Amino acid sequence: MIKHNIFLPALTLLATVAWHCGVNAQQQEAAIPQSHQQLTAGVLLGDFTKLDASRTPSENFDLLNWYLTLPADLNKDQKADIVWEKPLSDGFKLEPLFYTAADGGMVFACPNQGAKTSKNTKYARTELREMLRRGNTRVKTQGITENNWVFSSAHSSIKRKAGAIEGSLEATLAVNRVSVTGDIKKVGRVIIGQIHATDDEPIRLYYRKLPDNEHGAIYFAHEINDGDDVWVDLVGSRSHTLADPTDGIKLNEKFSYKITVENDVLFVTLIRQGKPNITKSMDMSDSGYSKNNQYMYFKAGVYNQNNTGNPQDYVQATFYHLSNQH
Repeated sequence: MIKHNIFLPALTLLATVAWHCGVNAQQQEAAIPQSHQQLTAGVLLGDFTKLDASRTPSENFDLLNWYLTLPADLNKDQKADIVWEKPLSDGFKLEPLFYTAADGGMVFACPNQGAKTSKNTKYARTELREMLRRGNTRVKTQGITENNWVFSSAHSSIKRKAGAIEGSLEATLAVNRVSVTGDIKKVGRVIIGQIHATDDEPIRLYYRKLPDNEHGAIYFAHEINDGDDVWVDLVGSRSHTLADPTDGIKLNEKFSYKITVENDVLFVTLIRQGKPNITKSMDMSDSGYSKNNQYMYFKAGVYNQNNTGNPQDYVQATFYHLSNQH
């Protein structure tokens, strides 16, 4: 259990760590791609037997194609601090924000109050950002570069410059804790996976458990480029008055997700142990992500969606499998 103010020593310790510092989309019944059809119902993704509690996160997971954002601003640039690919993959850990659990899983924790990635960002995060360049700093992080990917409908000149065309993100995790204080409309919310584009998010995948409920809901938002969100429920809903969704997911219960973009269609599959898989799709062909300035990258971890209540209130999740595929 993380106690009051236990985050503060961790944020201080960071100073000793070296790092570079319009158009409505419509949900549709699309043909499920082979990569999702092959997912065995009720069987979680990944091989957990190889996880070792004595190792750092990067010794259990390939982290060279990610950087880590932390809810701290030790260099006082008014932005959240970043641990870039090479130091992250060279054994970085920082309890209680990012470390290896007693069962070998990779733990992400984030308080309600923390440094943000920009002035326009409302919430703090302890979250990985996909980096296809794998530590090659000659490749620029942002833009249409080999570090990012694009939709298949993008112009051929854009696709030639990108690091990949579409792809998948899959994870197995357990949400260990959600926020319990503050604005009831924000309590219990955490984003556990994303596709981020140049400015907007083709998908934000949420877990939410309300204080009086035993089970949590899973749902996602598809953000139209320069437009509104379209919400899709997988189990339960995003309502802050939701009755206990008995088909939902409890805290500390492992589950898997797979997010895929194929031919401009978004597919999301939720896998729960011993239960039927749930797959939802979204046609994104009119969402504006094929424009020449649009590039994509996956994100995974905990993006706390509550910035109210006790500043030391927090969210936490443990990942047991993480794979980005292009």
